[in-house]
Amino acid sequence: MFYVLSKLAWLLLDPGNFLVALLVLGLLIRLYRPLRRFGMGICVLATVCFVLLTIFPLGSWLLEPLENRVAAPVTMPERVDGIIVLGGATDNEVSLRRHQTDLNAAGERLTQTLVLARRYPEAKILLSGGTGDANGVGSDAAVMQQFMLEQGIDPARLIIENQSRNTRENAVFSQRIVQPRAGQTWLLVTSAFHMPRSLGCFRKVGWAVIPYPVDFRTPGDHSHHLVENLKTLSTAEKEWVGLAAYYTTGKIETLFPGNE
Repeated sequence: MFYVLSKLAWLLLDPGNFLVALLVLGLLIRLYRPLRRFGMGICVLATVCFVLLTIFPLGSWLLEPLENRVAAPVTMPERVDGIIVLGGATDNEVSLRRHQTDLNAAGERLTQTLVLARRYPEAKILLSGGTGDANGVGSDAAVMQQFMLEQGIDPARLIIENQSRNTRENAVFSQRIVQPRAGQTWLLVTSAFHMPRSLGCFRKVGWAVIPYPVDFRTPGDHSHHLVENLKTLSTAEKEWVGLAAYYTTGKIETLFPGNE
């Protein structure tokens, strides 16, 4: 139920969808003569909001504290038992149809996992991500597995978790498969903006992973590209809303998990 509600809520809260819905509402209200001026006011409001949200880098301002919240270790561990990489780095439909892995904007989740895999050649690699069919075909994990095999990673090192649909389930299902023992060292790889919520979810299930954030999107000089600003705002808003929703429903123990 939480999964379905979260997807429906985001359809309404996504900045682009919200502004389009507001504009359509204004146009519909304008058709009713007594409220024509009110409808025009809504249309103007939607247009002004769109201009402001694309001109000013609000998305970067919201994304930066998320990316700065969790840092990778200053000194990396000498030994690592496993590396967990969360899905969301591939275009699954294109990858399956074209028979080669297509990475999206979060592709560093996989490329940096390769770097770690070569640094720690004995470490297992857990690929976590579902949303495919009942057999896991077309899941994030299946496409990530395809990528790892293309890059020459030994299949025996790979652990596949292909049922999770969100960050909470990434943690729950991964922990269930691995059943990590005391004293083991596992790294968690995901986008920097996504790391606070991810880290909170793994802590909630009792798994003390070491965060390794990648895929940074805020270099410090804020973009003035209009479309890019709106996309960044959507990413940032989704993550802040996700943190609030996970904390409110008890899926993470603190509102803004960090290196504590």
